[in-house]
Amino acid sequence: METATTTMASERRQVPLLPPDSRVGIIAGSGSLPVNVAQSLALAGHHPFIVIIEGEADRLSDLQAHQHVVLPLEAAAVAFDRMRKEGVTHAVLAGGIRRRPQLRKLRPTLRLITALPKVAWELTLGDDGLLRAVMRHIESTGIKLVGAQEIVPDLLAREGVMTRAAPEKADRRDIDAALQAALAIGRLDIGQAAIAVGGRVVALEGVEGTDGLLERMVALRSHGRLAGKGGGVLAKCTKPGQDLRADLPGIGVQTIRDAKRAGLRGIAVEANRAFVLDYADTIAAADDYGLFVVGVDVHA
Repeated sequence: METATTTMASERRQVPLLPPDSRVGIIAGSGSLPVNVAQSLALAGHHPFIVIIEGEADRLSDLQAHQHVVLPLEAAAVAFDRMRKEGVTHAVLAGGIRRRPQLRKLRPTLRLITALPKVAWELTLGDDGLLRAVMRHIESTGIKLVGAQEIVPDLLAREGVMTRAAPEKADRRDIDAALQAALAIGRLDIGQAAIAVGGRVVALEGVEGTDGLLERMVALRSHGRLAGKGGGVLAKCTKPGQDLRADLPGIGVQTIRDAKRAGLRGIAVEANRAFVLDYADTIAAADDYGLFVVGVDVHA
């Protein structure tokens, strides 16, 4: 199977230009996105500085190949000061964070101390509220926040079918139902994904994330109302009104494996607003399993 690094080097569409004297800091959570962003920057001649969130980031050897520091989630404010010392001018939030910082363990800076009452309140908000607070704090340090899609536009889902397999008429009904459900829970800041089988929504993403949603779907296959029914579609899209600089939905090789295990026929993602991580490997895995991956214009 072709490696992601080889694909990125040979098939990369042009990376948007950063100012020549700029340096990008990556706040790295879980998944492949931080690695993909770092590789893209390196190939473009930039040298990223990576803040690896302890206990969250995956693929550590790939991340540690670049200049980096490992810090607990509660030291994020310290990380911003460290990035400024390293000459970072732009920052990218990349990857998932499975837990929230514990207020009693925060390592405050003077800037954070002055904002502590507000931070304490924002820690009680939903994911979107907390992300907005983090983004505001980053930019208050003078670092410009950019979306990962500005660095790796080649990993955004393309509109239309990306695999050999394509959705059939019944699958289109599942896609429509699952996307409408994903938008509904997105408005409530609950999640970004849903599963539909037979034109009916059967499972919604919660705090467990997409991996947990698909694991739950495996168990649901034995439920009396689903027993004997095959097929189904996982759909993922951005939350209505979401700041696109952080937390874009994404799928990867593991998502494909989990979707196959859950008995689904395919995956629909929002075109140009969702990542297909390690693109070549993910599409190849879907082809191997006979699943479809399709990019849909959610706002059409």
